Amino acid sequence: MAKSSADDKELRRACEAAIEGTKQNVVICIRVAKSKGAWGKGKVVKGQMAKPRVLAITSKHRGDRFKAFLRVLKYTNGGELEFLDRSSLTPLRKSYCSSINQLLRRETREFANELRAGTKPPKVQSVWFEGASAPNPNVDTSMISEAYSKMLAVFVPLLVDESSFLSFFMRFEGPSPNPTRDDDEDEDLDTDDANDDDLDRDIEENDANKCIVEPGALNESLRDLLDGIQEDFYATVDWAHRIDPLLCISMFGITKKYLSDLKAETAGYVRLLLDAMEDRITNLFTRFVDEARHQIERFDKGVKQTGVMSFVPRFALLATRMEHYIQGQNRDLVDQAYIKIIGIMFVILEKISQADPKHSDIFILENYASFQNSLYELANCVPTLAKFYHQASESYEQSCTRHISVIIYYQFERLFQFAKRIEDLMLTNSPEEIPFQVGLSKSDLRKVVKSSLSGVDKHITAMHKKLMKNLTSEELVPTLWDKCKKEFLDKYDSFAQLSTKVYPSENIPSVTEIRGLLATM
Repeated sequence: MAKSSADDKELRRACEAAIEGTKQNVVICIRVAKSKGAWGKGKVVKGQMAKPRVLAITSKHRGDRFKAFLRVLKYTNGGELEFLDRSSLTPLRKSYCSSINQLLRRETREFANELRAGTKPPKVQSVWFEGASAPNPNVDTSMISEAYSKMLAVFVPLLVDESSFLSFFMRFEGPSPNPTRDDDEDEDLDTDDANDDDLDRDIEENDANKCIVEPGALNESLRDLLDGIQEDFYATVDWAHRIDPLLCISMFGITKKYLSDLKAETAGYVRLLLDAMEDRITNLFTRFVDEARHQIERFDKGVKQTGVMSFVPRFALLATRMEHYIQGQNRDLVDQAYIKIIGIMFVILEKISQADPKHSDIFILENYASFQNSLYELANCVPTLAKFYHQASESYEQSCTRHISVIIYYQFERLFQFAKRIEDLMLTNSPEEIPFQVGLSKSDLRKVVKSSLSGVDKHITAMHKKLMKNLTSEELVPTLWDKCKKEFLDKYDSFAQLSTKVYPSENIPSVTEIRGLLATM
């Protein structure tokens, strides 16, 4: 920069004096001096040779940014003052961005490699709905999430700082459109004091005047500066996904947090980088969810199946682990996964039940009961799971009602068919007319009561055996038996009331007697 060793010493002394004692990073922006500090064409300075000279180096604080200006007069033979034209910044910017890009990519790659090499991952089973045993939901993979978080903590601020420095150092903030001082003052380089005053005014004007940003050129240079760095971030995400696909949940939340914290105007490309990371994490997690759905779909074999399907309790383990990874703003990502997985679970359960219509209600009630029992605690705190919990509860109740009705009618069909005929006739006949209808006389009533309620304890025992016959979940028997007894009492109470209205002189076992009998069994 300087013309002689003396000038080199002067330049060195100026720089050392400017930054001496400071603990802050000083950014040096080299500007070829015109009296106004503007970039422009060369101009002859009265044909005289002036000594190359450091006018000043200063550091100013504005908000949270430090600015420093190093202004140097450089003369060629003939006393011509050289200025840097703005058009020459384009190759300079490209050269700078290329060099720093190579440095950043090397640092990122080495850091990512060391991070992965220094993290010992546990063995995690990633297939949740197939295989003889369910994955262990208690495996600790927090060190993988911490490694990803550490990489972002190191490089996101660095990349933001590099972007901001590029914008400032490479003069992407153009000069203000405000008119500058008269060109006559350009010749005011005769004395040191005049030049020093010019410098002070230039720096003050740089801070005071609003600048015009070159967004197109800045974005292009930011791309040149940072392009390719995302590959090592991708490699880290892929590495974590291979260890445990559910780590995508925590990585998504970490990425979201950094995205929400980006405020700098020059951090646009860093934001694009994080957006791309978020998209990649989302795609990897979506791939895991789709594979889980396919695993569940393979349970539909078109043949009779009994008992609780293994994917029902395993989903509860999966949901528990997914909730463990949730942090920040990734609730929606997990909820969408729940919707997709549970949706296909319910569809497959219905399809399997249709392969054996005779026992379809037993199959449905057992599986939906298992779904409710395994997700009870989570459903109390996760609204999306609560919605499916209630849906399963409704299907369970409907299946129970149908199944219990079949059992009751199997043992007491004549009794309740007789009651049904009385109900139908009462819509068009008075109670006094019904005993005169064919098949509904008093003698018919006695025959029905005798065949159905004589030795009623044996019929009730048979009903209990029928209830247990095809159940594979023995823990459901007490609940179903209570429902069965209640349903039978309700139906018998209706029959007793009809008998009293239509056959007031006939004696049949009271509801109290039947209730007492059921209580002893």
